[in-house]
Amino acid sequence: MPPLTDAPLRHLVLVLGDQLDRGSDAFAGFDPTQDAVWMAEVSDESTQVWSAKQRTVLFLSAMRHFAETLRTEGCTVLYRTLTDSTADTPNSTLADELLRTLSGCVVQRLRLVEPGDHRVRTQLEAAASARRIPLDLLPDTHFLCSTAEFANHAKGRKQLRMEYFYREMRRRHGVLLQADGSPAGGAWNFDADNRQAFPARGPGCVPDPPRFAPDAITQDVIALVSRRFASHPGSVARFGWPVTREQALRVLHSFVEDRLEHFGQWQDAMWAGQPWLYHAHISAALNLKLLNPREVIHAAEQAYAGGRAPLAAVEGFVRQVLGWREYVRGIYWLKMPAYGELNALGATDDLPAWFWTGATDMRCLNDAITQTLEHGYAHHIQRLMVTGLYALLHGVSPRQVHAWYLAVYVDAVEWVELPNVLGMSQFADGGVMASKPYAATGKYIERMSNHCAGCRYQPALRTGEQACPFTTLYWDFLARHQTLLARNPRMTLQVKNLLRITPAEMTAIAERARAIRSGALDTAPSA
Repeated sequence: MPPLTDAPLRHLVLVLGDQLDRGSDAFAGFDPTQDAVWMAEVSDESTQVWSAKQRTVLFLSAMRHFAETLRTEGCTVLYRTLTDSTADTPNSTLADELLRTLSGCVVQRLRLVEPGDHRVRTQLEAAASARRIPLDLLPDTHFLCSTAEFANHAKGRKQLRMEYFYREMRRRHGVLLQADGSPAGGAWNFDADNRQAFPARGPGCVPDPPRFAPDAITQDVIALVSRRFASHPGSVARFGWPVTREQALRVLHSFVEDRLEHFGQWQDAMWAGQPWLYHAHISAALNLKLLNPREVIHAAEQAYAGGRAPLAAVEGFVRQVLGWREYVRGIYWLKMPAYGELNALGATDDLPAWFWTGATDMRCLNDAITQTLEHGYAHHIQRLMVTGLYALLHGVSPRQVHAWYLAVYVDAVEWVELPNVLGMSQFADGGVMASKPYAATGKYIERMSNHCAGCRYQPALRTGEQACPFTTLYWDFLARHQTLLARNPRMTLQVKNLLRITPAEMTAIAERARAIRSGALDTAPSA
C-alpha cells in the first residue's frame, strides 16, 4: 500500500470488490487533487464462508486491474493487498482496514455506493461512525430498480411474484415493447417455446465462450491464493474468467453473436461433461459491475431487431437480467437481515461432505459439483434442479446450503445468492420468492439431461438400493411436509399422489430416505 497522503482529503471513495464501475455515483465530481480511492483485500471475505479458489482469484484480480486503471487515469488509490498484512496489523475485515487507513490520514467525508451485502454495509457504517466521519451512502445506479422503487412495488401486496414485477420493469424501461406499449410478439412470456431438452444426439457443436489466459496480475493473484488459501476448495488450474471491462465486453459480444439464438430453447438443458452450453457466462462480470445491465439488455434487443436471434430467446434472456436479477435484489434489501435466518421447512441436516468434492456416484451431482469446483460455474438449472433440489429433498439446513453456494460460485454476491438459495431453491422463506417448492423426482433430471443413462440409480424407482435418491427423497419430502404443502394450491396434486402409495411402500420409502440422509450414499463415484 502506498504511503498515505499528508494533505487532507475532501472525499475518500470506498470501492468494494463487487463495485468495479468507473461510472458509479461514487465517482461523481471526483477531483484527483482533492479525493482518493480506497480499496482493500481482506482475509475475512474469503473465510467468512470457505470461499473457493476460483472465486477469490476472480475478485482479487478484477480489483487489482480496476485499481491499475484508476491509477493510469491519475487517481490516488489507497490499496492494501493481502500481502501487506503483518502479525501486528493483519488485514482481517474491511472495517479493520478502513479504521487503519483513517488513522493515518485526514478525511472530510467518505463516499460509498450501497454494498451488496448487509454484513459489509453494517461493518463500514460502524467504522465511519467510530471515527466520526460522515459517510455518504449512495444509491447503486447500476441497477434498473432502486431499493426504494422495489419497496414501493411491494407495498400493499399480499404476495410478491416476479412475473408482475418483470412486466412493470419492461414498461418502465421500454424493453421489447411495440409502439402501442404492448409486448413484442403479443406476449410477455415465451416459455412455451423455450426450456426444451436436447435431442438424443446431444447439444451438437456449441461455440466456446471466450476464456482468458492469466496475465501477470492474475498470475500473481493465483500464486497468492494457492499459497494463502491452499486448503480451500476448487482449483485455479483452468482459470479464465474476464477480469477487466474489455474482457467482459468480449464475453457479452460472443454470447450475443454465437449463442443467444439458441439460448431460449436450451436454457434448461443439461449434458454431461459440457459446462458451458448456450449460456451467457456474464453473471460474474455483471455482479462485479464490469458490465452494465442496460448495455446487456440493449445488445440482446439489437440482436432481435437485426434478425440475429428469435424473440423467444431474447425475451428469455432479458427476463433473467431485467426481471429475475432485479427482483432478487429487491427481495434481499426488503427483507434483510431477518430473511437470512428463515427456515420455513425446519430443515436441519448437515450438508453432505461430498458437496465439497463431488465424490458421489449420482452422476448428475458428480458432474455438476466437479464442474463447479473446476470452473466456479454451473448454470441455473444445475444449481436449482440438481444441487439445490437434492439439498431441499434431503432437508439440509438452508444456512449451510447458502454458505456453500456463496463459497463455490464466482458470481456469488450475497444480494443475489441468498434469495435465490433460501427463497427459490430451498423454500426457506415459505413462499416469499416462489409460489411453491421446486420439488421433483429424478424423472425431471432424466428428461432434461443424459445423466441417468448409465447411472446405477433408476429414476422410476422409489424404493430399494437401485432407486434414484432424488425419487426416494421426493416422496419422503412430500410425506414429511404433507400438512404444510397441502395448503399450497400448486402442490395439491403432488400431495394427493401420496394416496396412491401403499402404507408398506411408504414405510420402505421412509426407511431408505433415513439411510440416505444418514450417509448411505457418501461414497466415491463408481469406476
